[in-house]
Amino acid sequence: MKVLLVTGGAGFIGSNFIRYLLEESGYAGKVVNLDKLTYAGNLENLAGIAERFPGRYAFVRADIADGEAVEAAILTHGVDAICHLAAESHVDRSIAAPDDFIQSNVVGTFCLLELARKHRERIRRFHHVSTDEVFGSLGPEGQFREDTPYHPNSPYSASKAASDHLVRAYHHTYGLPVTVSNCSNNYGPYQFPEKLIPLLIANALEGKPLPIYGDGKNVRDWLYVRDHARALWTILQKGRVGETYNIGGRCEKTNLEVLEALCAILDKRAPRPGGSYRELKTFVPDRPGHDRRYAMDCVKLEVELEWLPEESFESGLDKTVQWYLSNREWARRVQNGEYREWIRRQYPL
Repeated sequence: MKVLLVTGGAGFIGSNFIRYLLEESGYAGKVVNLDKLTYAGNLENLAGIAERFPGRYAFVRADIADGEAVEAAILTHGVDAICHLAAESHVDRSIAAPDDFIQSNVVGTFCLLELARKHRERIRRFHHVSTDEVFGSLGPEGQFREDTPYHPNSPYSASKAASDHLVRAYHHTYGLPVTVSNCSNNYGPYQFPEKLIPLLIANALEGKPLPIYGDGKNVRDWLYVRDHARALWTILQKGRVGETYNIGGRCEKTNLEVLEALCAILDKRAPRPGGSYRELKTFVPDRPGHDRRYAMDCVKLEVELEWLPEESFESGLDKTVQWYLSNREWARRVQNGEYREWIRRQYPL
């Protein structure tokens, strides 16, 4: 892989993946970041990367559903591998506006696959990044395996399930060299503050209520984003073509446990005048169709490809809180939308 196209590279996971590739992985090739720069795409997540790695990083503003623009990027930069992260990813937004999710996650993935098929002589690997939400909800026991039947329960998870099926179909029908990964809930630096952990951090620092859906006992498996980046690179290098790999942090926590752990760190690192951040906890009506529990069986990835998460939930959460405390200006610009004005000036459509 001399030139890797990363779709959605200005988003949370994508930007962390690009940083890991160029800063830590030992990869000596070029990264082409293709991103539409929707509300969750923020080039400030990659500030300084182009200057630090001249000739090894390029940015292209394009919609993955725009075949001509994506094909131009592939041919111009000599792309020979694709890591497909671009997606609409917030469940609440999918409930309010499912059409955006179908267009991006289904139609966009289809367009990328068609281009990979057209240029199959040059594309050596197509890796598709998906979610544990495609499997539906677990009871109190058990874990999702790679062969767990799909049972998506939201427009978001249904759109991701459809894209997963398309990727596998293009492998079996056309022989495309694909791999797929399904990951658990990510957290870490540069995450857009609509997601649970950055939302709680932002609200806590502003003295706002800390919202918890329903009874707060919904369980998620939490994965530190750098561990996810390491896993993606491992699969791109060593994953077997046509295979799916689960990626998880082995860190099952209820939303209440996440809030308690977060408040404990904030109480220590940025004490709240007059009391604990726990006093801001507020229960709100549950999300429609809220899955009760997710948990990932990652044995296949751990045994076959020798990957293990390096961060515990405690160490990863502490690093995350410290990053947000040290980057309040980034958070402020995201929350008030200033970064969008910069994007409009620098990259007009």
